[in-house]
Parts: sequence; structure tokens; C-alpha cells
Amino acid sequence: MTTRFSDIARRRISTRAFLDTPVGKDEIRDILDTARWAASGGNLQPWTVHVVTGEARQRVIDTVRMRLEVDPFGDENDFGAYPKSLWDPFRTRRHALGEQMYETMGIGRDNKPARLNHLLKNFEFFGAPVGLFFSLDARMNPNQWGHLGMFIMCVMLAAEEKGLATCAQEAWMTRWKTVGAAIGLSPEERIWCGMALGHADPDAAVNSLRSERAEVDEFTRFLEH
Repeated sequence: MTTRFSDIARRRISTRAFLDTPVGKDEIRDILDTARWAASGGNLQPWTVHVVTGEARQRVIDTVRMRLEVDPFGDENDFGAYPKSLWDPFRTRRHALGEQMYETMGIGRDNKPARLNHLLKNFEFFGAPVGLFFSLDARMNPNQWGHLGMFIMCVMLAAEEKGLATCAQEAWMTRWKTVGAAIGLSPEERIWCGMALGHADPDAAVNSLRSERAEVDEFTRFLEH
């Protein structure tokens, strides 16, 4: 039976706990071979994908860990992941997701060490054996950032089709220069985000979380006259 796109899109989640089961290079290439057909204004295809596995993956993890030990609250990003004063309904949605996630894992609001420990797992790809970093030339404008986003979505859906799990990780933005040094990023490039790729841990409580989505009529205007 053919898997429908709507089924793939609906079942995709941000996976935050992975098995150490290897993912073959051919599988990764197949995913990117599908994603390369993402829409791209002017056919610029402005993206570069940096795939880290094995020693390269560990080098990134170790390099960022050392940086975190020296400067735990540093932020190498020159623009925030969210606006400084987030307004509703967006603020409420973000807060609700965080509370739902920690509740799923049994971590109380006052257990700050446990919450921080989970946050730091971002910088270990949540245990996934494959890490991806997406970059583009810093001279590109917001249009190309949007095109990169469409490409990243295609990567996640192509992985889902193959029975693999992903988590797009904005957390890496706070250490993108450190990551860049570890992977040999060219001076013209900047990283937008990272991604964990692998097999989801079926026994991890956090992977039972499915974030809520607004109904169509909440974000859509149908103009007929």
C-alpha cells in the first residue's frame, strides 16, 4: 500500500530521544536526493548540508561541550530564535509546549537541573547517530532563508517516509560559530540550524509528545468577494 503524503506529514514529530542504531550513508543520500527537489525561488538552491557522523559528530559534540563549560550562557547568534517580547497567541503556544514536554518526562517546574540537563541534550543530537547542519551564504536575504526552510522540511518528510526520525534544532544557533570551526565552515557561510537524524527510541516518554496545532480556521482567511 502506498503511503500517503498526508499520513507522513501528520505522523512527523520532533523526536528528542534516539537509539544508537546506525544510519547508512546511502540512506542519508537517498533522503537528500529527494529533498533537493524542494521549491527554490529563482532555482538558487542556496543551501549547503553538512552531515556529521562518527568521529566528526563526536568532534562537534566535544567542541561545543568545552565551549559550554567556559561560557555556559553565551550566545553566538546575532538574531534571536524568537522575537524578544513574544505576544499571544504565540507566547502561550510556546509556553504550553515546554510544559507539556517536561510533564511527559515527569520533570516538575521546580526541577531546574533536570530541565537544563534535557536542554543540553540538544548538543548531543539527543543521542542520534547522525547530525546535519544547514548553512547558506550570509549575503543571502530573508527570501533565501525561507527557501532553506522549505528544503529542511522536505528533508524531515523524506526521512519520515523511510521510517527514520528527526528533530530540527534551533539550539545549535547559539553556538553556530563554534560548530562552524569544528566542521570547517567557510567564512562566507552561516549555519541556520542543526538536525538530529536516526531511529526514534520507542520507550522514551518524551517521544510520545505531539504538540497541538491550530485549526485551519484559526490561521486562514477565505476571501471570495
